[in-house]
Amino acid sequence: MPRDTIALTISDLSAFARTLRRDLATADSFPGHLALMNMLARAAGYGNFQHLRATPDPQTRAMPDPVPQTDRKILDAALRVFDAEGCMTRWPTRIPVQKLCVWVLWSRLPSRRAMTEPEVNGTIDAWHSFGDRAILRRSLIEHGLTTRTPDGREYRRVECEPPVEVLALLNALSSRRK
Repeated sequence: MPRDTIALTISDLSAFARTLRRDLATADSFPGHLALMNMLARAAGYGNFQHLRATPDPQTRAMPDPVPQTDRKILDAALRVFDAEGCMTRWPTRIPVQKLCVWVLWSRLPSRRAMTEPEVNGTIDAWHSFGDRAILRRSLIEHGLTTRTPDGREYRRVECEPPVEVLALLNALSSRRK
């Protein structure tokens, strides 16, 4: 039985590689054939391999917006949390939006350096205006973006690759400030 030829054009190889790397890193073991095809399709912006295959015209198979449509609503909601300077003006109620917003704070913490609680508070205070640094500090830890020693004296940013949605949010926030 002949196989269908499915052309896949990748307009942003960097985003494709980041997404594929993240999927491979979270796999429990080396993925099988179908699982790998699904990962490749997701990295190209499709829901899965069937979604890619169902796209009727090869010309439309170019990599779409790296943020899937379902995540686009979350991204837009997260953008509304920040003012023109990139400062958080309120704490969002929806958990997926909270997680995106916490990634923005993570990006503003110094990397590969131990920080005291007052240093973390200073960074957080510089980037939010609703007056609840404790919830932001806790959320950074709960989402695995920072670690804290048991006595709470030392904080460290966890070095990891941000998801595509986070990169899109950071880009949107930086373009606002220009």
